[in-house]
Amino acid sequence: MNISQVAENFDLTPATLRYYEKIGLIPDIQRKNGVRNYNAQDLDWIEFIKCMRSAGLSIESLIDYTRLYHEGPQTADERMKILIKERELLFERYQELKDTLERLDEKIDKYRRGEFSK
Repeated sequence: MNISQVAENFDLTPATLRYYEKIGLIPDIQRKNGVRNYNAQDLDWIEFIKCMRSAGLSIESLIDYTRLYHEGPQTADERMKILIKERELLFERYQELKDTLERLDEKIDKYRRGEFSK
C-alpha cells in the first residue's frame, strides 16, 4: 500500500504518517521506485500507534515504548511500566469525565423538574 492508501485506511494524513516515521514511531518504510510501500507489519504497527494515541498516550511515551520494543524482549518490564503509567493517567481523565457527566445529568434532571436556577 502507498502512503495515500494507508492514510485513508487509518483516517490519518500522509503528513502524520511521515511525521511518525521521522520521529521513529513507525520504522523506515520500504520504498519501491522512491514511493513508500507499506507491508502488513507496518500496518499493524500503525494500528497500534493509532490505538494508543486514541487512548491518550503522549508522543513522548510512544517514542520511549517504541525504542524499548525495538531493543528486544528484555525491555518488557519497562514497556509495561509505561503502559501502566499511561493507563493511570487515562483513568484519572475518565474519572473527571464521569464526574462531569454526573453533574450534567443532575442539571438536566433539575430542568426536567422545572428548576431553572444555576
